[in-house]
Amino acid sequence: MNRTGLFIALALWLVIGVVFGLYPELDLKLAALFFDPQTKTFPLKLNGWAGIARDAAMWVSWAFVLPSLVALVVKMIRPDRPLMVSGRAIVFLLVTIILSAGILTNLTFKTYWGRPRPVVVTQFAGDQRFVPWWDPRGGCARNCSFFSGEGATAFWTLAPAALAPPAWRPLAYAGAVVFGAATSGLRMAFGGHFFTDVSIAGLVTFVVIWFAYAMIYRWPQTRFSDEAVDAALTRLNMPAYRLRQRLFGRKAGPAPSI
Repeated sequence: MNRTGLFIALALWLVIGVVFGLYPELDLKLAALFFDPQTKTFPLKLNGWAGIARDAAMWVSWAFVLPSLVALVVKMIRPDRPLMVSGRAIVFLLVTIILSAGILTNLTFKTYWGRPRPVVVTQFAGDQRFVPWWDPRGGCARNCSFFSGEGATAFWTLAPAALAPPAWRPLAYAGAVVFGAATSGLRMAFGGHFFTDVSIAGLVTFVVIWFAYAMIYRWPQTRFSDEAVDAALTRLNMPAYRLRQRLFGRKAGPAPSI
């Protein structure tokens, strides 16, 4: 998560955006590689094993979130006990996946950016007009194509990779990129997304992760400690904990020093 990685991501974003903006037919040509004109379908979409692989990819991504979610819930129930997972890791992982795979994709672009998916455009036996990535005026009403939520979720595995031990971090980054690219390729093969949908999803996710990592771990003005997160969660959840203790007839001990 150094500046070189950020500059590379921004450069790729610029190149892909400009090239596919000037030549939007490239998106159609790449999507056509997975389309069968005889059956007028994307054949892999009907493959059961491919469907299992798609579901498994999402489970893999969310499996990296699960320890942080469990630790947060346990802390809410028992704020008198220390966090089971690094406080900064909890903030970093949850904030990045909520932003990249939730707010920016499903709640923002996929809701208001009306780009139709490949499977429904006229070039692939659908009934909607193809629009380039930069045009939000497509005929899709909801759950649209730009940009890919599953692509963003798969590339989000760069976040746990950033927390790997330094010796293993390059391998973890490479694994996350391969995993994100494979999952995104599968979405293209299903006719669910164009190349620009999945590539921009990966780049947006990387930029979100980069800035979150810098703010939490690197920049002196914004970084904080695991202990600060633990103390803040203790203060937040202690009143409810002490109320539960009183309601169930148990004496709550003294509040831990913060």
